[in-house]
Amino acid sequence: MRPFFPKHVEHEEAPFELTGGLPPPRRDGGGEPPDDFESEFDDEMPEERRPRTNRLRWAMRGLGVVIVLFVLAVGWLAVTAPLSKSLQPPTPPSVTLLAEDGTPIARRGAIIDKPVDAAKLPKHVTDAFLAIEDRRFRSHWGVDPRGILRAMVHNVGRGGVREGGSTITQQLAKNAFLDSDRTAARKIREVMIAFWLEAWLSKDQILSRYLSNVYFGDNVYGLRAASKHYFNREPENMTTGQAAMLAGLVKAPSRLAPTGNLKGARDRQKLVVAAMADAGFITKAEAADVAPARLVTNSIKPLPDGTYFADWVLPDARDRAGEIVTETTVRTTLDRRLQRAAEKAVKRAGLRTAQVAIVAMRPDGRVVAMVGGKDYAASSFNRATQARRQPGSAFKLFVYLAALRSGMTPDSTIEDEPATIGNWSPKNSDGRYAGTITLRQAFAKSSNVAAARLIYKVGPAAVIKAARDLGISTPIPNEATIALGTSTVSLLELTAAYAAIAGEHYPVHPHGLEEEPAERHWYDALASREKSLSDSERDQMRDLLAASAETGTGRSAALSIKTYGKTGTTQDSRDALFVGFAQDLVVGVWIGNDDNTPNPGLSGGGIPARVWRDFMMQALGVGAAEVPEAEPEAVDPDAIDTGDNSVLPIGGDLEGLGMRLHIGRDGSISLDGEPREDRRRPPPEDPPPDEQ
Repeated sequence: MRPFFPKHVEHEEAPFELTGGLPPPRRDGGGEPPDDFESEFDDEMPEERRPRTNRLRWAMRGLGVVIVLFVLAVGWLAVTAPLSKSLQPPTPPSVTLLAEDGTPIARRGAIIDKPVDAAKLPKHVTDAFLAIEDRRFRSHWGVDPRGILRAMVHNVGRGGVREGGSTITQQLAKNAFLDSDRTAARKIREVMIAFWLEAWLSKDQILSRYLSNVYFGDNVYGLRAASKHYFNREPENMTTGQAAMLAGLVKAPSRLAPTGNLKGARDRQKLVVAAMADAGFITKAEAADVAPARLVTNSIKPLPDGTYFADWVLPDARDRAGEIVTETTVRTTLDRRLQRAAEKAVKRAGLRTAQVAIVAMRPDGRVVAMVGGKDYAASSFNRATQARRQPGSAFKLFVYLAALRSGMTPDSTIEDEPATIGNWSPKNSDGRYAGTITLRQAFAKSSNVAAARLIYKVGPAAVIKAARDLGISTPIPNEATIALGTSTVSLLELTAAYAAIAGEHYPVHPHGLEEEPAERHWYDALASREKSLSDSERDQMRDLLAASAETGTGRSAALSIKTYGKTGTTQDSRDALFVGFAQDLVVGVWIGNDDNTPNPGLSGGGIPARVWRDFMMQALGVGAAEVPEAEPEAVDPDAIDTGDNSVLPIGGDLEGLGMRLHIGRDGSISLDGEPREDRRRPPPEDPPPDEQ
């Protein structure tokens, strides 16, 4: 470039003086000024004619630095992250679970299998993962800017980190090579490894390695292990619905594992199928034909050192530990003494074919003992956490809480008489009706018709809200029949609802690990803040529960200390429960058949109440209460139904034909006040069956 001289400056005059020891320009006009040459007239030069040599040189230097750094990074990756590592399944992690006192209680390892070849899998299998995890997988270079931008927009709109923008390549980089920390440095390494993988591997190779490493819940790693674990078939033989369900688990495998949350897994399956149709992988007609995947878990072999509690807590323990590559220990809330007491209570119950489940927790939700069946070796299915059964009258907790919230009290009255609500005519299971009684008496005797009248008065919505407030998450139909416990729930969740009455806050979240403060967005923390029952609601609800456990249908569970609880028996005695608390221990007991067949004579006030009492006596070191005489029912003689009701009420007078017949509280019968000893009978040894 030749020096530029303004026209108004004469050539024979030196236009400026060079400094810094640089040689002057040649007077013959030849040559170029040095690179750092600057004229005091540059500001007057046109924009397009300014020298750009300096900028270009710095750009070239920067490019050179980037190339050098890239070469060094590739060399570092070649040494620290060999490609062969991305093909290997994760090192089978070993997690040792510790009891509350630090004693080891169980050890677990991962379930893995042979890697898969994405090129040999059916197209609908790979498409399911691409549709929900990375639709542009075939076109991007390891990082998807559009996906990152979309995730940022969604997260900002929802007030927290709800969606990630990582590609399948990035997820492979994280799972196979990196630890679980969330620092910016790890994210940068993840991106670098993603570019490196894209440079050295084909798309099918990357997808194969990803599918062979990803976690699917239930301590299962890799697509082949997951397809066998959940469906008992090879991944090459999976249906579209099965592939969609597994693809949906990747987002939250511990929470969505279908063995513990089949509804959640099927909801995610629907979302994946819709994504496949939206991406053009299948047609809308094909999507509509995809049926919910059915589990085939009979081939799952239980671990010899397994326990129901360990199976339940392990996913959370693994999440707490992060990506495990070596042995780690996690402390749980299990109390070994209470666990032994629960197992002994089950053995002493003398059950034959019926199954049993027990959950014991503190009022804050810490689970201290759990029994999911009579024999873990025979069946690892956890009936305390995985089974969804009708709670029967144990659900009346929410009916009466709604009534108390509406302004009623335990001394308010209700009619214990047959009623018809629409096409529904509930009846008391024992065929006895006591006329006008208090809520306390109705709850103690577990009157079905009283509960039906209450839900008609307060409305099903108020009862559903009470159940939701106390932590019931399973579907509850908006109909009056829920008053008798027709919707299903797990024993764990139902026991946690009773813990809300025993404690100070609701909802109670049952957990098997000591809780750690979670890093949550302020909006999430505000939305999930615990609430408290009013003093009057809590005290009145305890009043009702004490009446049921000490003088009502649950009196076989009564202890020598203050006892609170409620029985529950479903139609045809298919399920029987007792849930209650004493001191700082909340316990739920369920008994029934796995195939939901009837158990003639079984009721919540019978075996479940006695198993509950047996366990509590050992756990708390107390004795059993002397079984009190049932509270007499107030009966209006004029209201006695002498038609279909063939059982006379306990206590009362009958007049007719010029005579007066008196029925005493102990079951004795007298004519004109004179007792007839030959007609006297003792009270029944066991309480009558509970209601539906």
